[in-house]
Amino acid sequence: MNYNSTRNSSVAVSAAQAIAQGISKEGGLFVPGQLPRYSYEDLNALKELDYVGRAQRILSDFLTDFTPEEIEESVRKAYAPEKFGGDNPAPLTLLQNNDKNMYLMELWHGPTCAFKDMALQLLPHLLTKSLKKTYAGKTAVILVATSGDTGKAALEGFKDVDGTKILVFYPEDGVSPMQKRQMNTQEGNNVSVCAIEGNFDDAQTGVKKIFTNPEIATLLEQHNMLFSSANSINWGRLLPQIVYYFSAYCDLMNTGEMDHEGEEINIVVPTGNFGNILAAYYAKEMGLPVHKLICASNSNNVLTDFIRTGTYDKNRSFYTTISPSMDILVSSNLERLLYHLTGRDDKKVSEWMKQLSETGKYTVDEQVKAQIQDLFYSGYCDDQGTEQTIKMLYDTENYLCDTHTAVAVHVYHQYVEETGDNQTPTVIASTASPYKFAASVLEALTGEKNEWDEFSMVEELSAISSTGIPQPIAQLKEKAQRFQQVCSTSEMSKVVLEMLQIQ
Repeated sequence: MNYNSTRNSSVAVSAAQAIAQGISKEGGLFVPGQLPRYSYEDLNALKELDYVGRAQRILSDFLTDFTPEEIEESVRKAYAPEKFGGDNPAPLTLLQNNDKNMYLMELWHGPTCAFKDMALQLLPHLLTKSLKKTYAGKTAVILVATSGDTGKAALEGFKDVDGTKILVFYPEDGVSPMQKRQMNTQEGNNVSVCAIEGNFDDAQTGVKKIFTNPEIATLLEQHNMLFSSANSINWGRLLPQIVYYFSAYCDLMNTGEMDHEGEEINIVVPTGNFGNILAAYYAKEMGLPVHKLICASNSNNVLTDFIRTGTYDKNRSFYTTISPSMDILVSSNLERLLYHLTGRDDKKVSEWMKQLSETGKYTVDEQVKAQIQDLFYSGYCDDQGTEQTIKMLYDTENYLCDTHTAVAVHVYHQYVEETGDNQTPTVIASTASPYKFAASVLEALTGEKNEWDEFSMVEELSAISSTGIPQPIAQLKEKAQRFQQVCSTSEMSKVVLEMLQIQ
């Protein structure tokens, strides 16, 4: 299977090339030339497999230049039971005390307690194999902009991986204390971390500029290096996310919840960068029976407004919220959706992206707008609603959830109230452990704000809820902080070159 660029359809590269390169040279994102289709018989076959088997089957349809042995090895190592606490890394939890058949798909049982592990434990295996196929002997320099979870997950995934170096940029005041601690204590000889003065969008824009800077690219070439990405702009990061939506449906088939052909589910995803819900869109287009894709935003509700109006406008106030991984105003993965919905019209997509870059906004045509509104429902939830939902879930379901999952649950309730659809079984992506956001979760439960250190709050949350502290978080207390550098956005390229020790 070949992959095309969203900004130049004539570009056609292999899966290995797309993964190794990360982004097309003109700034477009790689998308598959065609999508495989799965029948009801295919789903019946998938449900008989474990998660590893399902992942192998789906990945093999996209990674056609990889051998079955390469895919099997990558998947088995990525989803080893010791990394995810069991054979199913994405278990479903049914919330019993409601009439909505609501399942939380817990994507946070991996080494960093966030959903990014589901992709970033696999990506290093795919990337190293891709490099051998396409750029043998070169070192891949992984640049990451993060709003919190991707950074740690990428650092953990690429730690001491041969042939790679990784540098993560995060907004100094835009991540939770626990997310910051996770990144700044990261072990590994090939890792670096730097905070920036600004928000996530500033970090993301800075990384994209470095990626497409020809002078820096030449310098890297001279030192036998090339840039790659661990953000969801990299197809190798997005592809593994498709798997868990299929796996969730298969699990529901096995429980009897889905018991006849074509029976649909809703999928709810809390998102800022649009990647996680885009993976659900791909699953639907591949044949997964999905009624509605529900896009949940926090107060940075640029996606909600876009889906409802057809106008994407990032010219608005930026809010630092208690769901910081969603504090994003430039949703880079939306570009892929637009490419598909325009019938792969690279010129139209390029023009919209140019407008976004130059004016901060664009408006899609009526045909694309109608398609988006047919596929998606959108809503948003502010911090107060987030806190209320955390407490409601704990009081009524005895379920402890993080701030991002709470946003998704809140928006799902909005959807039910607006549409009356409380009959369609619904899978909600639960994207992080509540212990990564202990201060906010604790305040939601107790109604009290405190100034304790993050580990005292973690211990108090455990005591109040009678739930165990995840080992990756408990272990952080004893780790020394390695990285404390802060730079301006204008200094990001300098930081990269210093890290690589090239000028």
